[in-house]
Amino acid sequence: MAAQGTVDHKYVYAFAEGNKDQKDLLGGKGANLAEMTNLGLPVPPGFTLTTEACKAFLATGEEPAGLAEQLSVHLGRLEQAMGRRLGAPDDPLLVSVRSGAKFSMPGMMETVLNVGLNDRSVVGLARQAGGSADPTPSGGSADPTPSGDADRFAWDSYRRLIQMFGKTVCDVPGEAFEHALDDAKRAKGTTNDLDLDADDLRGLVDAYKRIFSEHTGREFPQDPREQLDLAIRAVFESWNAERAVVYRRQERIPADLGTAVNVVAMVFGNLGSDSGTGVAFTRDPASGAQGIYGDYLANAQGEDVVAGIRNTVPLQELKRVDEKSYDELLDYMARLEGHYKDLCDIEFTIERGKLWMLQTRVGKRTAAAAFVIAGQLVDEGLIDLDEALHRVNGAQLAQLMFPRFKLDHEFQPVARGIGASPGAAVGKVVFTSARAVELAGEGEAVILVRRETNPDDLNGMIAARGILTSRGGKTSHAAVVARGMGKTCVSGADELDIDIPGRRFTVAGQTIGEGDVVSIDGTTGNVYLGEVPVMPSEVVQYFEGELDPERTDDALVRAVHRIMTHADARRRLRVRTNADTAADAARARRFGAEGIGLCRTEHMFLGDRRELVERLILAREETERNDALGALLPLQRADFVKIFREMAGLPVTVRLIDPPLHEFLPPLEQLAVNVAVAQERGEDVAKEEALLAAVRRMHEQNPMLGLRGVRLGLVIPGLFAMQVRAIAEAAVECAKQGLGSGPEIMVPLVGAVQELETVRTEAEKIIAEVVGGSGVEVLIGTMIEVPRAALTAGQIAEAAQFFSFGTNDLTQMGWGFSRDDVEGAFFWRYLELGIFGISPFESIDADGVGRLVRIAAEEGRAARPGLKLGVCGEHGGDPDSVHFFHDVGLDYVSCSPFRVPVARLEAGRAAVETAGSDSR
Repeated sequence: MAAQGTVDHKYVYAFAEGNKDQKDLLGGKGANLAEMTNLGLPVPPGFTLTTEACKAFLATGEEPAGLAEQLSVHLGRLEQAMGRRLGAPDDPLLVSVRSGAKFSMPGMMETVLNVGLNDRSVVGLARQAGGSADPTPSGGSADPTPSGDADRFAWDSYRRLIQMFGKTVCDVPGEAFEHALDDAKRAKGTTNDLDLDADDLRGLVDAYKRIFSEHTGREFPQDPREQLDLAIRAVFESWNAERAVVYRRQERIPADLGTAVNVVAMVFGNLGSDSGTGVAFTRDPASGAQGIYGDYLANAQGEDVVAGIRNTVPLQELKRVDEKSYDELLDYMARLEGHYKDLCDIEFTIERGKLWMLQTRVGKRTAAAAFVIAGQLVDEGLIDLDEALHRVNGAQLAQLMFPRFKLDHEFQPVARGIGASPGAAVGKVVFTSARAVELAGEGEAVILVRRETNPDDLNGMIAARGILTSRGGKTSHAAVVARGMGKTCVSGADELDIDIPGRRFTVAGQTIGEGDVVSIDGTTGNVYLGEVPVMPSEVVQYFEGELDPERTDDALVRAVHRIMTHADARRRLRVRTNADTAADAARARRFGAEGIGLCRTEHMFLGDRRELVERLILAREETERNDALGALLPLQRADFVKIFREMAGLPVTVRLIDPPLHEFLPPLEQLAVNVAVAQERGEDVAKEEALLAAVRRMHEQNPMLGLRGVRLGLVIPGLFAMQVRAIAEAAVECAKQGLGSGPEIMVPLVGAVQELETVRTEAEKIIAEVVGGSGVEVLIGTMIEVPRAALTAGQIAEAAQFFSFGTNDLTQMGWGFSRDDVEGAFFWRYLELGIFGISPFESIDADGVGRLVRIAAEEGRAARPGLKLGVCGEHGGDPDSVHFFHDVGLDYVSCSPFRVPVARLEAGRAAVETAGSDSR
C-alpha cells in the first residue's frame, strides 16, 4: 500500500528539468547532473527521485503515493532515449542507483552499479561489447565459450552487481565477497584482479550467487525492475545508516534533509584499455595551486578509484593514452569552474574513447587550499572579496594554526605516500576503528592504519589524529573524508605491507606493531617511525609578526593576510581576549585582540601567594584579615600594571574574584590525612588543624552554587575593596607613564540588582579617592551568568555600565548541568540520540541559553541606551556562536588568544552574511 502523499505530487525529475540551485529537492548530485545536462556536457541520461520522496518513505516505511507510476514513466522515457530496455536479454539497458544529499557525504550512503544484469542479460551485455553470443555460467548446460575482453567485461560487471547489491541492499557481509575474490586471485596465482579472465569471473559470479543465497535465504533476484526498486529503497534507508548519522553529526548536517536518488544509464570504464574512469579537480584541493590534478584508472569502474582498491595514475597520464578525451576533459573542467566560479570536483568515465561526465560539485578542499583559492578567484575577477570571505571559515583558520614537523637529518622517511590532507600527526599505530576509539577515549593519540578505509571506519577516523593507508589516492575515501574533517591523511603508501589480523605492518625491513609510534606528514606524504618534533605553522608566525605578508613568497600567508584584512574592515563586532598574564595579553594583541574581555583575578592568587590566602581564610580578627589583604594589594597592583601596559590604549575588563576561597586550599580529604599522619608522629599540627577546621567550615555540597562571586565579596569584608584599589592604582600609575588603559571592573555572579548596587557604592568611593584628577575613567559592570540576572536585566542595567555574558555558567545553570560531571557522564549519549547536535558548552544553545542572552541584551539596552555588551565565555571563540552574538547586537566577543584570529574572521563573515541577507 502506498504511503502518504498525493498521486499528482511530483517526485521524479528528468535531468533536463532541474538545475544547480535545487539541491534541497534534487540533492547535490542530482542538481549538478541537471546543471551539466543543461550546459550541453555529455551526461548519461537519467532522472532523480527527490528528497521529498525519501522523507515520505522514511516517515512510513512505504513509498509515497504516485512514486511507482512516476518511476515507470521516467524509466520508459530513459529506455526510449537509449533504445534499450532495462535488463533486456538481447540488448540490455543497465543503470546505476546513487545517493545524493544536499550536502556532500562521501561514501556515507549507498550506490549500486550495473542494475539490470541477470543470468540472461549478461549474455546481451557481452554481445553489446562485441563478445561471444553465449557466455553461459559455469555449471550451466552449455560449454563455456572462448573468453575475451568483452566477455570478461560482462562477467566482471555482473559480479560487481551481485557484490554491491548483496552488501548494500541485503546486508551480506562485504568480507564474504572479498574472500571469494581473494580465493579466485590466489587460484590464478595473481594479486591483480585484472589478471582474472572471463572464465575466472564466471566462476566468481557463481561463488557470489552462492554467498548471496547462503546469507539471504533467496536466490539473487533476476527481475530487473525488482533490482531497481530494492536498490532505490536501500539508498533511501541508507540516510539513517549508522555511518551516515555519525558523519552528519560530525559535520553538523541536519538529520531531516533526506537524500535524493539518481538513476543514471550506465557507461562503462571497464571495457578494456581504451576505457577507464577518474576523478579530476580544477585546482589542487590540497594546496590550492593551479594546474591539472586528479587520478585516472584504466579499465575500471568509478568505485575502484574512490575505494582505493587499485592505485591510480596521475591524470596527466591520460594525455598519453587518449589525448582526445584528455583535451575534451580539460575544456569541460575550465567551463565548469568558470560556471560555478569555484574549485570543481569532477567524476568521469571513458567508454571506448567516448568521454562521459558523471558528476561535478564544488570540491572539498583543505583549509590552506580554501584561503589560497579564494584569493586566486578574486584576482581572476570571478568573485569579490566579500564572497572570498564567505568561502572560508574559522574552523579552517584554526586548522592552519596547527604545528608542523621540525625535521633534521635524524628523521628519514621510511615510506612515502600521497599527501592527501595536510598537517602533522603523531600517534600510536592502531589497525581497527574500534581500537582507535578505545585508545583515544583513554587519552592516547593514535594513527589509524588501514589498507584502505571504508565508510565503516568513520568512528575510528574521527578518533584518530591521522590516517595512513597503503592504497588509494587523493580522491580515495580516506582522503576525501579526512580533508572534510581537517584530519591529517597519507594515502597510497604502497611500500607498507599491512597485516590487519596480525596488527602489524612491515616497511623497509622493519616490523611496526600496534602501539608503536609513527609520524605522518599530510603535506609531503612522508611516513616516519617514532615521534618527530613539531614547529609552529607559518600562519601562526604571520600572526606573531614574524612573517611579512608583503615580502613572503608563501601563497597561503598572503591569502590569509588579504582575507583577514577584509574581515577586519567589514566586521562590526570587536574582538577581545581572555588573558590573566602580561604574556597572554601581549600574544593576544599580536593576534589582533582589541582589549581584554576577561582578566580572571583568582589566577593571581596561585603559586607562592597561597600562604597569603591561607592567612586571609584563617584570620579571626579584623587586623589579621587586613594584614593579609594589605600584603596582597601590592602584588595585585603589580599584576595589573603589567597587563595594562601591554594593553595600553585598549579596554581591560577585570573580573573580581569568583571561585570559593577553599579552592585555593588543599582538598578536605588530603588535609585530614596530613593531620592524622602528623599527629601519629607527634608533630605540631596547630596550623594544619586550623586549616582543616576552616576547610570543613567552608565545605559546601554544591560549591559552584554556593559562596562565590559577588556573595564572597559581600561576606568577606575588604576583599573586593582591595582588588578595586589595586585596579585603580595600577590604572593611575600607567596613565602617568602615557600607557593608560580603560579598566572595567566586572562583578561576577550577580543575580539581583541590590548585590551590584552594594558593591558599586563601595567601589566608587575607592575609585574617586585613588583616581582624583588623573583623568582615569573606571567603569563598573557585571557578568550576566545567572538566569535570574538575564531575566531582570532591565533592573540590573540601572546599576551597570556594561554587561558581559558569562556563557559557561549561564549554560550550566540554564541547563542544570555540572559541566565537570556531565560531559563525560552522558553527553556522548545525548549526542548519539540527537538530543544535542553539538555540546552546548562548545557552541551556544541559541534556542535556550541564547534566548536568555537576547532578552538581557534587549531589556538592558531599553533601560540604559548604549549599554556596552560583550561575551567572555568560551563561546566567544566558537564560529557559530560569533554569528549569533553578531545577530543579537553585542559590541564584542572575548576568547583565548589563539582563538582571536578565528573570532575576527567569523565576525567579518557574520557582517557580510547579514549585509547579503539584508540586500535580498
